[in-house]
Amino acid sequence: MPFVTPALPTDSSQTIAWGEFDGCSDALAIANAGLASDKLLLVICCDTQAALRLEREIPFFVTDELPVIYFPDWEVLPYDSFSPLGEIISERLHTLYHLQRLKRGILIVTVGCLLQRLAPRDQLLNECFLLYKGDTLNIEQTCLNLDKLGYQNVPAVQEYGEYSVRGSILDIFPMGSKKPYRIDLFDNEVESIRTFDADSQRSIDKVDSIQLFPAREFPVNDKSIQLFRQKFRELFPTVSDKNALYQEVSKGNIPDGIENYLPLFVEHTESFFDYIPHATLVLHGDAETAAATFINQVNERFEHRQTSLDRPALAPELLFHDLTDLKQRISNYPSAALHSSIHELEKTALINARQEHDARALHELLERQGHKTLFIAESAGHRESIINQLKKQQIKPTIVDGWKQFIDGELSPCITVAPIDEGLTLASLSIVTENNLFGTRAQQRRRRRSSSSQRLENVFNSLADLEVGSPVVHQEHGVGRYIGLNHIVVDDIETEFLTLEYANNDKLYVPVSSLNLIGRYMGTQGDAAPLHRLGSDQWEKARKKALKRARDVAAELLDIHARRAAKPGRPMVTDTADYDTFSRAFPFEETEDQATAIEQTLHDMSLAKPMDRVICGDVGFGKTEVAMRAAFISASNSYQTSILVPTTLLAQQHYQNFSDRFADWPIRVEVLSRFVSAKQQKQIIEDTAAGKVDILIGTHKLLQKSVSYKNLGLVIIDEEQRFGVRHKEHFKSMRSEVDMLTLTATPIPRTLNQAMAGLRDISIIATPPPNRHAIETFVSEWNSGLIQEACQREIRRGGQLFILHNDIATMDRIVRDIQELVPDASLQKAHGQMRESELEQIMLDFYHQRFNVLVSTTIIENGIDLPNANTIIINRADKLGLSQLHQLRGRVGRSHHRAYAYMIVPPEGVMTKDAKKRIEAIQSSADLGAGFSLSTHDMEIRGAGELLGDNQSGEIQEIGFTLYTELLDNAVAAIKSGKQPELEQRIDSGPEIDLHISALIPDDYLPDVHTRLVLYKRIASADNAEELYDLQIEMIDRFGLLPESTKHLFAISEIKLEAHRAGVEKISFAKSNGRIQFSNEPRIDPAKIISLIQTQPQVFQLDGPQKLRFTKKLDSIEQKVEFILELLNSIALNEL
Repeated sequence: MPFVTPALPTDSSQTIAWGEFDGCSDALAIANAGLASDKLLLVICCDTQAALRLEREIPFFVTDELPVIYFPDWEVLPYDSFSPLGEIISERLHTLYHLQRLKRGILIVTVGCLLQRLAPRDQLLNECFLLYKGDTLNIEQTCLNLDKLGYQNVPAVQEYGEYSVRGSILDIFPMGSKKPYRIDLFDNEVESIRTFDADSQRSIDKVDSIQLFPAREFPVNDKSIQLFRQKFRELFPTVSDKNALYQEVSKGNIPDGIENYLPLFVEHTESFFDYIPHATLVLHGDAETAAATFINQVNERFEHRQTSLDRPALAPELLFHDLTDLKQRISNYPSAALHSSIHELEKTALINARQEHDARALHELLERQGHKTLFIAESAGHRESIINQLKKQQIKPTIVDGWKQFIDGELSPCITVAPIDEGLTLASLSIVTENNLFGTRAQQRRRRRSSSSQRLENVFNSLADLEVGSPVVHQEHGVGRYIGLNHIVVDDIETEFLTLEYANNDKLYVPVSSLNLIGRYMGTQGDAAPLHRLGSDQWEKARKKALKRARDVAAELLDIHARRAAKPGRPMVTDTADYDTFSRAFPFEETEDQATAIEQTLHDMSLAKPMDRVICGDVGFGKTEVAMRAAFISASNSYQTSILVPTTLLAQQHYQNFSDRFADWPIRVEVLSRFVSAKQQKQIIEDTAAGKVDILIGTHKLLQKSVSYKNLGLVIIDEEQRFGVRHKEHFKSMRSEVDMLTLTATPIPRTLNQAMAGLRDISIIATPPPNRHAIETFVSEWNSGLIQEACQREIRRGGQLFILHNDIATMDRIVRDIQELVPDASLQKAHGQMRESELEQIMLDFYHQRFNVLVSTTIIENGIDLPNANTIIINRADKLGLSQLHQLRGRVGRSHHRAYAYMIVPPEGVMTKDAKKRIEAIQSSADLGAGFSLSTHDMEIRGAGELLGDNQSGEIQEIGFTLYTELLDNAVAAIKSGKQPELEQRIDSGPEIDLHISALIPDDYLPDVHTRLVLYKRIASADNAEELYDLQIEMIDRFGLLPESTKHLFAISEIKLEAHRAGVEKISFAKSNGRIQFSNEPRIDPAKIISLIQTQPQVFQLDGPQKLRFTKKLDSIEQKVEFILELLNSIALNEL
């Protein structure tokens, strides 16, 4: 081995100084020491940032099987009102549990974690248990045990520490586990254990056993709650028994931030060191100073909190160890100390791009005798790009798999892919990273997995967001308010009804089988929705007027469609082998929605007509990958692609990403922006006109007359909401000839309206990548204490934050205020009046975490991804538009940490009515993937705008957006088939089926009203028997075997579908006789009915021109259903 392993101390009286380390040499030294040691190596870091860097870098240098574990920090402040995220507690418990069996390995921990007092090992580890297939499980007892472990009983399991019971099915998301489990019981025996997807609630794989950890890092059971009550009264004698926290815990409810009262739940506390009896310590940096700073912060926060009556603070010594105690504990173990420094700014790049790529320094390094060099790239794309750059310098590195292959071999220079930011130089070898090679640049690190999909119409028609009091539209009766679900018994048959309230408090009961007639009202908000009177012609008039308008719009729409369809587009062929290779290079698994969006885009490109598709996905949900796949197909067909973005920074980022992805392909990617010299720009424009550039990325420069293309096939517009009407008109002229792909997080109302009307196609990516959390959104007036806490929380967990202040004149005052509130923050400001180069340098410094607070204007709205920035404070949020607020909030929460957004607003009296609505909307949709539903809110606040005209449409306001699009669809279909849309046409509410049976989802099968309502709507809106079948499978999977009444509900829905196909209006079937009533235009074969009457006169008779009577005694409901389905099938016209 060409370097020495640092000496390891042997007894506790010994502390060895390993000295100063530069770049990643500390990670190398620790990895070698871990491999040489026969004990656990505990690396104690001063802050979270250093710990996370070591967690990334050490595994690269570990050449043998050796676990490298990071024990995460809680990521909340001492005495915070938040609890740590479930997955952090889960990871900590998992680590603590496995420490008892961990003999060798490297464990990374921060000083702050070591100072925390923990629950005693015996109490914590005794709470963990294993469950195997075939075990006996009493479901009532298990629920009690789970409650004691701190798990929460919920209708549907989504998060860590939740469980749900439905009959003999138990769903649980255990702590320490990556996925939730579904346990199926047969009587009291565990019949099967399966994992399932928390989004779709569908089962995935079978497993044999699961391990259950408690939901908290301290026991929560009757005994510990009793102890809490006793100790709380002893420690806070002046606090009233009525105290909310005391009352909540006494009832067994565990409020947020309860971790600050951990010592009250246990007899005594222990230290982290009690969990690791044998270890060698490595002190990374000045641990003593870091501990003193942490304890000062604890004391400072205690001073602020100790007088609080709501949440009285425990004395710091009860929650944390003091400095003397820590030093004493450390002295009981053998230890080594090292200091690390990263002087990346002082280093000069080995290839100097500014001086005609001068690489003398690099050649000097490579020419050293007996010295090996390893280049490190952070992704395969970057590796190819570095190889190309080095080729220009006549340097040809060998690709190696990792560190072991490099040190065991003789070859040099070599290149590999690893997550290392800074290199190192030793006597016998050097590691050169991209930063050392070219100077610093922004890097991307992300992870993700798959999830379930959400269809566009469901965003509008789903009743999932329906709350009591929400306005809904009934197609026959107009706009009413939803009051709830009611069971009503009619003729001894129990049925469930949706209750709606209309003007004058009139009530309308809608049977659950007719929920397809009901949709959410999307027009103006809540109270302003126009309630209609039952039995009046007010609704009929509104509908007619809207239908007339829809008819005109439909004609115009079809005209545009026809013009586009008449111009031959460019059908593009996909070479499957090449495309698969390209797709595999995508480092994440596609989410289901993303895969659908890609599929739809490629399908559109393969057609002969021009594509016009909008990809709507929230910030960071993977829209860019869809664009990359489209660009690849375009380039494979020898067409050029033009990508238009709103800001120079975004152009640079896209250029970097596209160059990375296309590194292995003969596809040339170029960028036109202010960062490119005039000489280069001229060359790129010439090459584009000659067809030598395949993908051109740029800002508004691409719209100049001077930019022409030899063979343009695809135009991609990113962040569509940032371009004005004039720019879009420029594209409209292209639109009828080239394929257009528009990417946006929050489509503007008009685009949305066009997409809903079928004028443009739309794909929604509504599923977040994994490990993302909804952003905690707060709305408040300026409050120094709140701002200070937000900054400290983020800085302490090693993160960064944005402070958005959109007024350059007063920005310096804000910077001063923040500096006074948080003296340990390092601040910089950024705004559009700065020079471009200065602005880029600030953004790069922020990316590389050289300062932690950026005060800026909305220039960051479309910036580079910063997974480390997870708090944003938006000053005067009332002055910004809804899509802007959403884009800005989306700057944070791009990693697996919990993110916080603070909207600072003036007193309520100063805000306009619309501003209040915007703030309410952004606060209520904190969910991931909310961009789309926010646009629909925006549409409600601003109005949808006419599709083709310029005025806001009053008809949409009157009847609601959902129904308007439905009317428009019908009008388009009618004109297409050569008919005139009828204004007098009555609404087709679907066939009426009456089998004299109870058809509903019983309360005891599915107690949650909300879920029941959504399922009723999905069953009523199913388009075919396959969808119904899939729904049945899903319900059995989620809730257990279907009760009789639910089977009846599905049977009636299936009959309804068949009856609709045959043009039947009504079917009724009592004990032994029934009748079928046909509509005015039945789709049946009269000869077949005559044949039935002739061959079976005792069963069938005609009753007037439109009714068929039948008499048949059948014993069971199943036989009745089968009889009717067979009858309908036999008389229906066979559609070819």
